[in-house]
Amino acid sequence: MRIAIVGAGGVGGYYGALLSRAGQEVWFLARGEHLREMQAKGLEVKSVFGDFIVSPLRMTNDPKKIGAVDLVLFCTKTYDTDEAANCIIPLVGKQTSVMSLQNGVDAAERVGSVLGTQHILGGTTWISSAIERPGVIRQMSDFRRIVLGELDGNPSQRAETVYQTLSSTGITVELSRNILQVLWTKFVFIAAVSAMGSLTRLPLGDYRAVPEARELATRLMDEVVAVGRAEGVTIEGDVVQQTLAFIDKAAPQIKPSMQVDVENGRRTELESLIGVIGRRGRRAGVSTPATDMVYAVLLPLEIKARESHNRGE
Repeated sequence: MRIAIVGAGGVGGYYGALLSRAGQEVWFLARGEHLREMQAKGLEVKSVFGDFIVSPLRMTNDPKKIGAVDLVLFCTKTYDTDEAANCIIPLVGKQTSVMSLQNGVDAAERVGSVLGTQHILGGTTWISSAIERPGVIRQMSDFRRIVLGELDGNPSQRAETVYQTLSSTGITVELSRNILQVLWTKFVFIAAVSAMGSLTRLPLGDYRAVPEARELATRLMDEVVAVGRAEGVTIEGDVVQQTLAFIDKAAPQIKPSMQVDVENGRRTELESLIGVIGRRGRRAGVSTPATDMVYAVLLPLEIKARESHNRGE
């Protein structure tokens, strides 16, 4: 397949490197020092599944130089979604599939509004991976899983083709007939750990067994479930218990990407991981007091980070 990676960071860079190593024609859309280092030295991957370097690479900061592709893996930070979607219109031909692997539950809607919902293939991933330094990706989790499917739940040849292509890399890939349920099930997890990690500034293992912290995390999960169900999404009855069990078994050193950004004073995905719960809750008539509290506490840090970013600091 001819594949474009939009957002060559921890997620896009890692999966793009695996796809390139597996023999696919992969184009990396990147910028800044990360792009320059990849141009000079290739892309280095440090992973619990084995280290490797992909070189030479197909890469650019100009989508027009790539042209239409078979598949776009959309992996930018969520605060860059709208700008990036508008920039990559040259990548999208009549048969192009676009699959977001971003955090949250609103990516398909936002990207589809720009590129056309007919191009959107639902997807989500479970992985802990980040840029260690420009040109170097470190993948830290013992899981690297992608679930994908058509938003309407029907099987399709394009979903099967993407499934087979991703499976060739050795990662865990699954086809789903209810990708919306999968997206919201993951959101129960990622919203809670992003909130708790950003508040405590501690790795997951240091707060998950503290009763008071566990209670707050549970309330956050309950609110996400309530909002999803109010929007008509079918969510399993024991999803909160399943998520807590997953957290209990996860590697204790894990920190979600939003927490890492908070700790480093960078812009974060606060709006798509926390703020969206309250906004959608109010629209659906669902109360979200725990989420609103977390949002209120973290918003001043986010505003400060945005101001610093806008000044170019």
